[in-house]
Amino acid sequence: MKLITSRDNPLYKELKHLASSSQARRKAGRTLLDGVHLCQAYLQHAGKPSLCLVSEGSQHHPEVEPILEKCEQQHGRCIVLPDALYQHLSQVENGIGLLFVIDTPQVAIPYKITESSVLLDNLQDPGNLGSILRSAAAAGIKNVFCSKGTVFAWSPKVLRAGMGAHFLLNIFENADLAFLLESARIPILATSSHATTRIYDADLTQPVGWLLGHEGQGVSDELLALATQQVAIPHYGAIESLNVAASAAVCFFEQVRQREG
Repeated sequence: MKLITSRDNPLYKELKHLASSSQARRKAGRTLLDGVHLCQAYLQHAGKPSLCLVSEGSQHHPEVEPILEKCEQQHGRCIVLPDALYQHLSQVENGIGLLFVIDTPQVAIPYKITESSVLLDNLQDPGNLGSILRSAAAAGIKNVFCSKGTVFAWSPKVLRAGMGAHFLLNIFENADLAFLLESARIPILATSSHATTRIYDADLTQPVGWLLGHEGQGVSDELLALATQQVAIPHYGAIESLNVAASAAVCFFEQVRQREG
C-alpha cells in the first residue's frame, strides 16, 4: 500500500476536493463510501472500488484488515493516510478510518415502467432519500427514479442513510417523471393526505409505481394528475401527515404484506 504524508500531494488535493464538494463529485462521476459497513456492502454487491483509503490508525483494525486484503487480491489501489490527513476526508466522527472512492453508476433511464418502482418528485432531505432507498431494497423494489430537483442520490449523507441499499437498486437520476407516468405499463399510486382511498384498500398484489413528493409540498399537481390513483395512510392524532420516508415504508411493506398474504 502506498503511503501519502503530504497535504500538498496532488492525489490528496483531488480527494479533499471530492470529499467537500457535491459539484466536484457530480462532475467527476465519483463519490466516497465512508465506513466499514458501506465498504463491505460495495465489495459484496458491486465489486472492486476505484480507490481504497485507510487511516494509519485503522489499517490493522480487525474489521478493516479483511477488506484491505480483498482489495489487494482484486489488485485494487490502496492508500494509507496519516490520521490527521484522513480526518479531512471523512464526515464520520469517531468512526473506523476506511473510505472507498467509487464511480457512480451511469444507468440509462428506461422508456417505460413495467415493474414495481419508486418515483421521487423533488425530494430534498438526504436522510429521507437514504431511508426510502433502504426500505425499497428491503421490500424487493429494484428501480428508483429521481426527478431533476431531487437531492443527489450518491452524496455521502444519502449513502450513509441507505446503509448499502444503493448497491441493490437501479437508481435513475434526472428522470422526466411526467414522461414516465404517461408511458407507464403499471398503475401509479401517489400518496396524498387528501385522498379518500386508504392504502390498505388498494390492490397491491400487482406491480405498482409509488409516487412520493417533496417533504413540505408533496407531489406536484401536474404529476398528481397523471397518477392512476391517490391513496392516503390513515393515522390518529393532530399530526397532519407522516414524514415521507415513514410513508414510503408503510406503502412498500403493505405491498409486501398483500403479496405474501
